[in-house]
Amino acid sequence: MPQDSLTKIDDHLVIAGQTLRSRLFMGTAGYPNQQVLLDALDASGAEIVTASIRRLNLAGDAETLIDLLGDRYRFLPNTAGCATVKDAILTAELGREALETDWVKLELIGDRETLYPDVEQLLQAAAALVAQKFVVLPYCNDDPVTCRKLADLGCAAVMPLGALIGSGGGIRNPATIELIAARSPVPVILDAGIGTASDAALAMELGCAGVLLNTAVAKALSPVRMAAAMRDAVAAGHGARHAGRIPKRDYAEPSSPQLGLIGA
Repeated sequence: MPQDSLTKIDDHLVIAGQTLRSRLFMGTAGYPNQQVLLDALDASGAEIVTASIRRLNLAGDAETLIDLLGDRYRFLPNTAGCATVKDAILTAELGREALETDWVKLELIGDRETLYPDVEQLLQAAAALVAQKFVVLPYCNDDPVTCRKLADLGCAAVMPLGALIGSGGGIRNPATIELIAARSPVPVILDAGIGTASDAALAMELGCAGVLLNTAVAKALSPVRMAAAMRDAVAAGHGARHAGRIPKRDYAEPSSPQLGLIGA
């Protein structure tokens, strides 16, 4: 049996018992128009798309994002814009009723300028939603302790930030992300800060199970081409992680043997 066949078990991401072929999660905000959104999502190969419940038109009087994408993708409603536990829970409940899904990306912002999570309230909201049988995927800071506490509460995955939301700053603390991924008992999805394909590949090489992004594609010069690049980068980074990189050295090591050289 070829050795590569042994790695096929890693080809799919499993969250809360659900198997996903794609490890790339896509946002749906900020695209130039609907057609670019559709083409970019198609190019990305993503199965899960996320959207703010507060941004969805649920009145039924016009075509909604749900109408546009609902038969093609799994929706992951998020609680973007919430600043209190009460608001986050109510928004999650609205998403469950409107989209008929127990999955929720939990966002609870503590600072409007940096959009950093409010960890204390995030933990409270996560505990309450898990108790209500939600599949909770919380956006959190890149802190191993916070990530461990969220997993201990029963969250189905943890989603630490790479950099500030929408900043394109990449992964500011790669060593910390790698530590979180190595210790986490649940999948780690890097969320926020991705700027280009190499950032997504790095996240996967550090051990993340997936990547969620929005602005890096939506605001790219060519969103469709960037979406395809992100798809390939996530796959390449995941493959490289499981292939096993060579050790870093402080000295050269020739790839060809020195013995037997002519004139040696």
